[in-house]
Amino acid sequence: MRWLTILSAIALLAYPLAVYYGLSRWGLGAVAGLLVVLFLLRILAGNQTRLPELKYIAWLSGGAGIVLALLGSLFKQEGWFTFYPVIVNTLMLGLFSASLWQKQTLIERFARLQEPELPESGIRYTRTVTKVWCGFFIINGSIALTTCFMTLEIWTLYNGLISYLFAGSLFIGEWFVRQWVKRKQEQ
Repeated sequence: MRWLTILSAIALLAYPLAVYYGLSRWGLGAVAGLLVVLFLLRILAGNQTRLPELKYIAWLSGGAGIVLALLGSLFKQEGWFTFYPVIVNTLMLGLFSASLWQKQTLIERFARLQEPELPESGIRYTRTVTKVWCGFFIINGSIALTTCFMTLEIWTLYNGLISYLFAGSLFIGEWFVRQWVKRKQEQ
């Protein structure tokens, strides 16, 4: 069933391009049907994760995607499809920010998968990184929302490329900072 998770991840990463290409080639009904199948895969793949919060995100984002696809098909308006990245950013913001009020943040739980005996400095660091990701989701979600009211080309460019470049840059940048912090603490 690991292939289901991989397929789901690829499909969700390609979502903006699939919407853009699908609407221009196949039409609204075909895209809505394909999206419903992809979101059902998302829900099924989410059941395989070890962290319960990620299961909830899969169920909520998959369910929201199905609702958006059905609304787009029902009202024959492609604009419904464009709100999915906004929903995902909102869900991720909710997940990460809620973990700030718990004993362990989500980032700390990810870190403990690799380093179960995380030192106190690592716990403080993961809390800070969680806050940074919350800021990212606010900014990225706001831009994604703004693009919903622009042309489909601009929406696709931002949500299908630029937002991934921003997220990847943050992820890679945080890795370098983490390595620097670790070396500094070892000295």
